[in-house]
Parts: sequence; C-alpha cells; structure tokens
Amino acid sequence: MSTALRLTQQEVDPIGGVAAAPLVLIGSILSVATAIGLTGWHWGEVGSPLAAIVGIVLVAAAGGVATVSALPARAPFTVDRLWFTVALAVGGAIAEYVSTVGADRYLYDDYGPLVVGMMILSLAPFSTWVSLLAAGTVAAAVLAILAVGSAGASATQANAAALVAVNSVAVLALSAAGAAYSATIVRESLAWQRHANSIALERDGGMRAGIVRSVQQGRVSVLSREVLPFLADITNSERISVADADRARELAELLRRALKAGIESTWLDDLAASIEAARRVPITVQDPGATAGRLRSEQRPPLTALLSWLSSGGRSDAIRISVDAEGGGAIVSVVAIVDADGGSAPSRREVERFLAVARAVGVRGDLEMARENVRVEFRYDA
Repeated sequence: MSTALRLTQQEVDPIGGVAAAPLVLIGSILSVATAIGLTGWHWGEVGSPLAAIVGIVLVAAAGGVATVSALPARAPFTVDRLWFTVALAVGGAIAEYVSTVGADRYLYDDYGPLVVGMMILSLAPFSTWVSLLAAGTVAAAVLAILAVGSAGASATQANAAALVAVNSVAVLALSAAGAAYSATIVRESLAWQRHANSIALERDGGMRAGIVRSVQQGRVSVLSREVLPFLADITNSERISVADADRARELAELLRRALKAGIESTWLDDLAASIEAARRVPITVQDPGATAGRLRSEQRPPLTALLSWLSSGGRSDAIRISVDAEGGGAIVSVVAIVDADGGSAPSRREVERFLAVARAVGVRGDLEMARENVRVEFRYDA
C-alpha cells in the first residue's frame, strides 16, 4: 500500500497515461462550457459582469493548464500542476460568487463546485489518490468558507448548513470518484505486473541457463575447432617454432575474449542478440563498462520496445547502440540506419510516441532525424 500511495496510472501504465491525455481536454471543455452555460442561465443575478467574465477566464485557464500539463511531451505530471489547476478553478468559483453576491437566489445554478470537481476528476490518471483527495478536501473547505461568509448577503432563504452541503458535496463526490479510480487502476496494474514479472523470471531463468550453455558451447567450439588440433600438432612436432608461439598467443586471446564476453554480457547484449537472430537486422552494442546493468526494471521497457519496433517491418537496415555512464545513471544512444527511399522508414511522429512513454517513467529522451538515420538518446538518472 505504501508504494501505491506514491504511484499514478501514468507511472504504472505509461501507455494508458498517453491514451488518457485527451480525456483532460474533454474535461476542460466541459468545465468551460458549464461555466459559460450556467453564467448565462443566471445572468439576471449577476451584479458584476466583470467578475463573471473573470470567473470564466479563470476556469478556461485551469482547463488550459491541465490540458498542457497532461500532454505526453510534458510527462511526468507532477503534483504541483494539480494544485495549480485546482487553484485556478477555485479562483473561478470565487469570482462567480463575487459576481452574484447579494443576488444569488438558487443553489443549483452555481458552477463553482461542479467545475472544480470535474477538473480534479479529469486529472485522476495523472495523480495519486492521496493528492486527489487532498486537493478535493481543500477546495471543498474553501468553497464552504465562502458559502458561509456569503450566506448573510445571499438572496436565497437557505441556511448556512445547506449552503455548505451544496457547495461541498459536488467537489467531494467527484474528488472521491477520481481517487477511487486512481487507487483501483494502480492496484490492478501492480497486481498484473507482479504476475507478469513472475512469468518473466521463470523465462529469464531458462534463458540464462541457455546463455550459460551457449557460452560453454562457445568455449567447447573454440577448444575443439582451434585449440585441440593445434595442441595435437604441437605434441607430434619435435620443436616449437616462432609461428607456433604466435599461434598459441592468438588462440589464448581468442579464448579469453570468449570467456570475457560471456561474463560481462548484460541484458542489453542478450536482447540485441535475440532480436538480431529473430529479425536478421545487425545490432551492435558498445557498452565497455557494462553500464546497461544499472538500468532498473521499470526503465528498460521503453528501450526494449523501441529496439523491437525499429528492427521490425523493414524500418532499419542496421542498429548501433552505445551506452555511457553519467554519474550514477546512464546515457543510451540508439542509431538506426534507415533506407531513406523506402516506404517503411520511421517517421518523427511514430518515434515521439516511444519518447512520450519514456518520459512518463522519468526517462529523458531526445530525437534527431536525418535522411540516412534516426538517433534516439535516453538519459537515465540514478
């Protein structure tokens, strides 16, 4: 549960977070439409047209901030963006109260609580359930205080308790709905990931056993094909020549490289080898310090997905990967050699989708596209 408190749908399911971004725009449009429609509905109660217009502008600003903040290019969504959006929406609600102070005859035609609640609900895929409840509670408290303060100057006959209830229920209900959604989707996603990881660990155990066998077979192959015949020749000869000594050094270096490659190979080397064998696309990995081993399990999927996609569908003729250390993190540069005249060359929009997913899990990404190649750089923090 402590882990789920700090996670959002965008973090546990980056692709789902990308897909949820348009929902924020829809929520923003509905909020602005609600503000405009209800303002027009009770225009006869408006005593300050300027305050009424300011209220609509603040609601529109809240929707704009929420929509831009939830864009995949600006991932990850942070809690301060949620609070800024809610503050603007509450400011719109305050401006609405000011515009009708002393003339507000009905409770149901005030858009403030609805707008604030809808903005919080639309940001549920990008916020933790704790932050959603906290934002809803604070907003409801502000609106309740405002309702109590304006009860004496209101034209309605409702008492202060009724005003507080009406102004708080909508915000609290929609905030609770958003919090329930966030908590449920995070819990279900984590459960699915744990199940998938258990299966992956079983397969990884079998793969590692296969790698060990392949390394052993490689050593046996070197021994049987090169070393043993050479030793047989040396045994049958009467003396060792300079050429024999040079050949012995070459074979020793060959065997040493085979042993070193087997020991220092990382998951990225294994991934490149498996993709190259399956897709017939040459992939070279330059990682002299085995820095790829620093990447955590949640940081690897964007790079894995990009390599798998670039190597399929004839998009790349060859792929070069270089890994360098940066503090406690790493910089991974992927260069795909493409056929500029081919119809399957990747487009900028397609590659940007992978960068959006990477940013959602806290990995910075940059893209450079030329006629002959596509270069993607991932920067991993410690």
